[in-house]
Amino acid sequence: MSLCLIGAGLSGLATAHALKSEGLDFVCLEKAPDVGGLWRQPGAGERGPGYLSLHLNTNKQLTGYADHPMPAGYPVYPRHSQLADYLRSFAEWAGLLDHIELETTVESVRRAADGSWTVVSLDAHGARTTRDFTQVIVASGHNTEPVLPAPPPGFETFKGTILHALDYRDGSDYTGQRVVVVGLGASAVDIAADLSRYAAQTVLSVRRGLHILPKQLFGMPLDDVAEAPWWTTMSLAEQRRFIEQALLVARGKLSDYGLPEPDHPIFASAVTISDEILTRIRHGGVVPKPAIDFVDGSRVVFTDGTSQPADAIVYCTGYRMAHPFLPPGCPIGPQGSVELYKRVVAPDHPGLYFIGLVRPHGSVTRLVEAQARWVARVVAGKAALPEPDVMRKEIGAYLGGIAGQYGQTLGASIQVDVAPYLEELRNE
Repeated sequence: MSLCLIGAGLSGLATAHALKSEGLDFVCLEKAPDVGGLWRQPGAGERGPGYLSLHLNTNKQLTGYADHPMPAGYPVYPRHSQLADYLRSFAEWAGLLDHIELETTVESVRRAADGSWTVVSLDAHGARTTRDFTQVIVASGHNTEPVLPAPPPGFETFKGTILHALDYRDGSDYTGQRVVVVGLGASAVDIAADLSRYAAQTVLSVRRGLHILPKQLFGMPLDDVAEAPWWTTMSLAEQRRFIEQALLVARGKLSDYGLPEPDHPIFASAVTISDEILTRIRHGGVVPKPAIDFVDGSRVVFTDGTSQPADAIVYCTGYRMAHPFLPPGCPIGPQGSVELYKRVVAPDHPGLYFIGLVRPHGSVTRLVEAQARWVARVVAGKAALPEPDVMRKEIGAYLGGIAGQYGQTLGASIQVDVAPYLEELRNE
């Protein structure tokens, strides 16, 4: 048996540990110069989302690996450099580094006529290698390709700098400048808050309202609230009412801050976690505006008719899920949804598995560890998969059920509820 693991970020390292614990031999291919995935600080000339002010939005107890917790001296919400150091220390502690080939980019993964998988990779020196494996596990994440919206009219006349959050590093790079940040997700609110301490003016342009939650409620990290028995026994409707009332007491309506109210109930889409953005708005450091209507030279005009001069526009508009090295139609099916049994197994591609292709409300670590342990047992012959027809039926039922709460978007198809999903994996 030969096994290829793709990716050495948080999910990939969890998988490598599970495989090694089962006594399985494997090779892990990682395109970056070191382990750590998106938490590793990019080097000179290297793109990556690890901006200097980035911190965890989930608490360290639930984000650390079960067999190797984060250091006691870490804060509840470590900064990205601390998490990068921790992931490196985990790889050393678990003895994983000898299995990992760094600076190795996977070019293609294709199934051969005999049922094996042919993996073509390119190393840092430009040498191309072709290898055959019986199993392939993809743990390369889903925040892969930056998304930029269609440019507004006059975009080409803008005289300043335009960039995606992927290329943002530090607010001090924009000292004295006037900056427009586009978006309301995690990166947008982080970057706007960071910029507001350096820029002459920071504008936050928001097209659609999102629910903004603090990192803590009642003095407890949100992850701990989500784990509490009194919370997990509530129905979805009861949870929504509870959080809505708590947020109303804690910070009032988002429209009171000049932000659009969400057009969907809480937990019907991804939420934004931030303790800072509303405070920075109230302090005048960040000025909320609606969507950009058009650009006129150095001036950005918004849909409410107001305008602001700008030296830079930072698009925090998310990422596109992409696996260009995989066969077409996998894991994203013809309807534009991720189609995986238990969010892990590709039923029409025997021997191909995915780890970390889920989006929970809270930390993902326990989920990827559970996925990794299950896949390791399957590969080791200690657990069996059902027939492909049974797996396809489960996928259809899952996507049908998730659509009722989250809709039918690509992002919705990887949304999971932590406790029920962990129970499913335990049953497997």
